[in-house]
Amino acid sequence: ELLYLRSRILSHAEDASITLIDVGNSPTSDPTISIPHNELVGSYGSSRSTDPSTLHRSEMAQTMTECATACLKHLLSTNSIHGVISVGGSSGTSLTSTAMRHALPFLIPKFIVSTMASGDTATFVGEKDITLMYSIVDIAGSNAILNGVLDNAAGGIVGMARAYQKRQSNNSISNSSAEANQEKKTRIGITMFGVTTPGVELIRKHLTSPSYNNEIYVFHATGHGGLAMERLISSSHLDAIIDLTLSEITDYMVGGIMSAGPHRLEAGLKAGMPYIISVGACEMVNFGPRHTLPPKFEKDRARKIYEHNEAVTLVRTTVQESRWIGECIASKIGNCAKRREMVQVVLPTGGLSALSVKGGVFEDQEADEALFGAIERGLEGTGVCVVRVEGNVNDEGFVGEVVRGLIGLVERRDR
Repeated sequence: ELLYLRSRILSHAEDASITLIDVGNSPTSDPTISIPHNELVGSYGSSRSTDPSTLHRSEMAQTMTECATACLKHLLSTNSIHGVISVGGSSGTSLTSTAMRHALPFLIPKFIVSTMASGDTATFVGEKDITLMYSIVDIAGSNAILNGVLDNAAGGIVGMARAYQKRQSNNSISNSSAEANQEKKTRIGITMFGVTTPGVELIRKHLTSPSYNNEIYVFHATGHGGLAMERLISSSHLDAIIDLTLSEITDYMVGGIMSAGPHRLEAGLKAGMPYIISVGACEMVNFGPRHTLPPKFEKDRARKIYEHNEAVTLVRTTVQESRWIGECIASKIGNCAKRREMVQVVLPTGGLSALSVKGGVFEDQEADEALFGAIERGLEGTGVCVVRVEGNVNDEGFVGEVVRGLIGLVERRDR
């Protein structure tokens, strides 16, 4: 199957240079293999690597993943690749997707033809821009359907690699002239949910006006969105953050399905960049369809539950949960902020989202007050500015305070 894929890539791009890497369970012999199994392990394995054939299946998979990751990093550093494609079932997809996530930066093409591409693919994709194509049939012998899928995949990776190569060339030229003639744009990340979209749109409108030289990156706070933003922060691809929507922390604390894990909020604080933090959508815990809701929430008669659509069910946080979330946010700021003078917390007293405004299905002023109070108490005496603003997170007045706050922090940083 890989040899057929290779031949179809060459049919779409005769001048293509293909590096074929053997990452299988056991060595395969073919003259078209660029990096054979033994060379991959010998050149890219750790000093403790042993013969993969002597290992259990899981250990072997881990060893080959480490080798493939190191190999891709080397090929990238030597400008030897403009895209990566693989074919596999569950084990092959796990191996190659892990290597792609760990070795390759955003925007270089990453393409996998997989039997696992239809279903929950979060394990494979994570927060990286990996393209999955469902193989329709198993990858177990040549037939007309699989060959058609592989031919489409070959055309896809060729087009993507050409686009990436052209963009790299154009960027090299434009960057050199831009550095000489134009002030660098301030790259601002903003987190958003559907119920905080109006506020984010107003912020984006303000910050992209002709008065400013900004470039805005909006991240959907679905768990992987927050992780993607924090990965970009860590790789110095963002200069300032408006973390308007912290629902991923709520999901982590209360058990929702859109958590970004235990380290959400930390990257920007540790970077010491201008950082506005708010609590948009912190009042809701995210789940899938109503029938997937954990029984403990269904059994709680006092719990507010809202079916956002057929695929998303939202649960309102309690007073106690809101307090825990506020304490978590304050603790992260206090422990992780490299420059506390670069952090400002802005709290919307009129509602955390479109659902918790006055008269909304999630209105609960007592729970909101528990959240606000926990943050204020946790940050008292730390030097971090905490501001309460009348209105909800989507109001013009609240947005204005957020925008002014960020501009002030950026100006202070640049002094």
